[in-house]
Amino acid sequence: MPSFDIVCNVDLQEVDNAVNQTLREVGQRFDFKGSNSNVKREEQVLLLNAADDFKIRTLGEILKEKLAKRQVPLKSLQEGPIEPGPVGTAKQRIELQQGIATDKAREIVKIVKGSKLKVQVAIQGDQLRVTGKKRDDLQAAMQLIRQTDLGIAWQTTNFRD
Repeated sequence: MPSFDIVCNVDLQEVDNAVNQTLREVGQRFDFKGSNSNVKREEQVLLLNAADDFKIRTLGEILKEKLAKRQVPLKSLQEGPIEPGPVGTAKQRIELQQGIATDKAREIVKIVKGSKLKVQVAIQGDQLRVTGKKRDDLQAAMQLIRQTDLGIAWQTTNFRD
């Protein structure tokens, strides 16, 4: 029986590469000279530190530019607020989305079932499996999900005929 999976994965190696490129650019820029600006990744979180709010915003824009060039979807970033840090510095926490949250998974199931397509959608942990008898039905389900703005970065994988 044909099936495919809907997943949300971010390539962490590409994220590391983008972080390294960002640090290299910040080290060369005149407006960051003498400031202690830093970006580091810990597991699924990016931590930004800079001298003030303006530099945090600029650092975030540089990071997003580098991530976009490396084909990391920007929808997978969940930015926290800019917080004051020690000694007048500022910090920001950006979480990387890995996996589909249960409420979003239920929303996708509701959308597909509401379309009356002859496919079944099953939630399997942090991903979804869509199965159907015909390949055309699966492709119609993919098209339906692509047209709907879910607010998350998702990919289809494991298409089996």
